[in-house]
Amino acid sequence: MDLYYEMTGQGTPLVLLHSGGADLRDWTWVTPLLAQQYKVIALDGRGCGQSPNPSEEPPDYVDDLLQALDHLELSQAVIVGHSMGGQIAAEFALKYPERVTKLVLIAPGLSGFAHSPQFLGWMEKIREVAPDVDRMMDIALSGPSYQVVMASQRREWMERMWKENTVKMMQWGTWESVWPQPPAAERLGELAVPTLFILGREDVPDLHRIAECFRAVPDIRFILMEGADHKPTLTHPEEICRHITEFVEGRV
Repeated sequence: MDLYYEMTGQGTPLVLLHSGGADLRDWTWVTPLLAQQYKVIALDGRGCGQSPNPSEEPPDYVDDLLQALDHLELSQAVIVGHSMGGQIAAEFALKYPERVTKLVLIAPGLSGFAHSPQFLGWMEKIREVAPDVDRMMDIALSGPSYQVVMASQRREWMERMWKENTVKMMQWGTWESVWPQPPAAERLGELAVPTLFILGREDVPDLHRIAECFRAVPDIRFILMEGADHKPTLTHPEEICRHITEFVEGRV
């Protein structure tokens, strides 16, 4: 397995998958709290942090996660995914439910979801100025997803992590990726793993619409975090850890 990871703590294994434009530093303030009770494995996704870039062949992030669990000799784990990491986590739980004891999704993406024109327009503005990373960052981090974190004490941390990973992304062999078919948006009723869905109230409307899609999951709980946007891992780590712990321990 060629992905970089960091492991700390003892107990029930929790595998953490970070958001897009980030790396395992997404969990910097979350990991030490969770590691007081659990074995915590934070991965750098392919093309992020210290993991290798995708080659010209589109990466399969679900297969990457399977290989990581096999390498770590984990027959099962709690999978925690944030944003893009949440999309990977949900896809993995649909394909390999026997490997997932519980699933925690923090503002996840969703394959097959029809994004709003406003969201697509914002993403297109970012792509139009590539590969000028500074202009990409100005547009991305001034967007509606990051109003809370960019007004917080984690702003510099967020900017540094996003810029470093965007520079790295410019070196990828491809920006395409492989996802299971049909898309997850059409199969959420088949998700057989107990699931916790965490969302910041200040996140964009598209994420609230994705939350409504996940109501099709048979065994799911929803947490709406006040005063949080798309980056509650940076701005609200204690609350995130409390919700995860209560869910893993069966108290919610």
